[in-house]
Amino acid sequence: MKVKIHTLFEYLLETTEAQPEAFIGFSLSQSPVLGDFLDDLDPNLSLDWNGRSFRGLPELRAHVLREAGLDGICKPDDVLITAGAAEANYLAICQLLEAGDEIIIEKPGWPQAEVLARAKGANIKVVERREADAWALPLDDLRAAVSSKTKLIFLTNPNNPTGRLLSVQDLKDIAEIARAVGAWLIVDEVYAGLEWNDARAPSIAGLYERGITTGSVSKALGLQGLRTGWMICPDPDLIMDAIILRENSSEIMNILGETLAEIAMRAKRYSAAIEVARADGRKTLEMLDAFIARQPLLSWTPPEAGLIGLARLGGYLNGEEFAKKLLAPPYRTFLLPGSAYEQPNHIRIGAGGGASAQLELGLRRMQTLLETLG
Repeated sequence: MKVKIHTLFEYLLETTEAQPEAFIGFSLSQSPVLGDFLDDLDPNLSLDWNGRSFRGLPELRAHVLREAGLDGICKPDDVLITAGAAEANYLAICQLLEAGDEIIIEKPGWPQAEVLARAKGANIKVVERREADAWALPLDDLRAAVSSKTKLIFLTNPNNPTGRLLSVQDLKDIAEIARAVGAWLIVDEVYAGLEWNDARAPSIAGLYERGITTGSVSKALGLQGLRTGWMICPDPDLIMDAIILRENSSEIMNILGETLAEIAMRAKRYSAAIEVARADGRKTLEMLDAFIARQPLLSWTPPEAGLIGLARLGGYLNGEEFAKKLLAPPYRTFLLPGSAYEQPNHIRIGAGGGASAQLELGLRRMQTLLETLG
């Protein structure tokens, strides 16, 4: 199994040494610092693994179920703590898919599933979200795409990278589409908790017996560096298969990641952090929306949730060429081109990062570049 690089990561590798001064692309909330957690850390904490469960700290798994709205629906042993949502997706996809199996993915969407499916030799079907429909997932297209050969469906909710939300009814309908052919259904929820006008959508693990919810503390809580996420699934065999695969890769979770994530997800602390993240996100998204409305060469459908969205470039402009011009002197501002999601005429706009992103500076520089190109 040879895993080939996807465009998003390739672009990040190419630009890591550019030393930008401003960012219009941060995809996570402002990160806390270690000092914020010191009062709750035990200085005698062993730096061995947690010593209690291969599934992750029981307290952390309880927090995950609470915030996913799955208390009383799923059991603590239905949760496996992983090295971020990326590992959770990896474990599920690699254990479920074999060569020749069929997987259905969405585009634009998180590219990891397609990369892994190609490496496994699976057959890939794509359901296209359309900008003209405000990036809604076309359920009729999904229904038409499934077949008796469909082994797995992979979606994101909120959608990564457009921020479009699936409704409760959407999720129920999707579960029925999967159930009709016995397909597994992964819904990556890394941006859950940052809904701007609606309540958090229900997790698929509570709606479907073959539903797999993945998530992490990376985006809403800004704790990407902890590499702590989870998989939730009511099927015990799937969870055990994932534990077995992880035993032969990352083996066990890092104790600091588990411990800090558990502290961060304690009910009062989590609620306070999410309230701050939502307030900051709303303020920044309003600024971005106003900025885009003033630019003749930009348009977008604002995200319904999460911290990123896709903006269309007008005229002849190409997203990758534009991103490289903006990164170079004198602008020295980073954003991700839409080509990372096979949307070459778009750029990804991010509202995360807090003050360190220097977003207003970056927007001024982007406006200057747009004026020179217009």
